[in-house]
Amino acid sequence: MAFKKIHSKCQGHTPFHGHHGHQKERPIIFVLGGPGSGKGTQCERIVRDFGFLHLSSGDLLRAEVSKGTKIGKECEQLMKDGKLVPVEITLELIKKAMTEGKKTAKGFLIDGFPRAVDQAELFEKKVGRPRLVVFLECPKAVMEERLLKRGESSGRSDDNMATIIKRFNTYHRESMPVMKFYEKMEPDVVLKVSSVPPPDEVYKEINLVIMTFRGEIEDAKTCTDCPNFTESCRCPCDECCADCEGNCHEWLCHTYTSKG
Repeated sequence: MAFKKIHSKCQGHTPFHGHHGHQKERPIIFVLGGPGSGKGTQCERIVRDFGFLHLSSGDLLRAEVSKGTKIGKECEQLMKDGKLVPVEITLELIKKAMTEGKKTAKGFLIDGFPRAVDQAELFEKKVGRPRLVVFLECPKAVMEERLLKRGESSGRSDDNMATIIKRFNTYHRESMPVMKFYEKMEPDVVLKVSSVPPPDEVYKEINLVIMTFRGEIEDAKTCTDCPNFTESCRCPCDECCADCEGNCHEWLCHTYTSKG
């Protein structure tokens, strides 16, 4: 299980502080990857385990479209064409959602943004630097298969072959440089993970890295606080978990529970 260790020198300097009088900064995590790479699937698991507020730029834009506003109609056409929505619009929707959720969120999980270097630069200026940037790497053929299957039941206007091809082209032209942007600026916050394996296997790598800065999240209970904790708990394989009494599900580290 190979991944780059994330060091603690970058603190995700965001104005969205903790509540109840605490001034602990709330981590921001970006989950990036091509269309159909599994961003939403991994975000569900992070929210479940860490109490982050999940903000999908695509979902926020689609919600605006469903309202039938002038901006929503403009965004709908751009999305059908597989083009990027102006960064100012997307960022304002994200900032609004972050402000509305800051009283209860332990951190912010943003997927599908930034999709271009100018978006990353503007987020850095207007909001702050992410604590972690997860890139889900997945071959085009696999993503295409997933999107077509999803399109059978999703009802999404952009889950069709013509739009999928446009989205792939936009992703490679605009979004891939974002990874290089963060690697150059703050390489220790970047985690590349293959999203081809089953979702739970992919998540193990992501979970392990988030656990390295778990104590930065308000009211966190970490593995070392668990009464059953031993050094072997640092390895989530079946053999190392065999002696665990199975109480990890009561903590926010249940990736480490035994399969039994």
